[in-house]
Amino acid sequence: MAVRQELLEILVCPVDKAQLVLKEDGSGLKCTECKRVYPVRDDIPIMLIDQATVEP
Repeated sequence: MAVRQELLEILVCPVDKAQLVLKEDGSGLKCTECKRVYPVRDDIPIMLIDQATVEP
């Protein structure tokens, strides 16, 4: 089971409040502005800044 679309519509990046998109492999939510990727573990997005990584 992946992250539900309803949840994706209301979640935003905690740093800059930009939209998040689900990575193709479902492993994380990527910010469209700052490129931080928040991990998804057991279908639960971990929206902690210190858990995020930055991808180009």
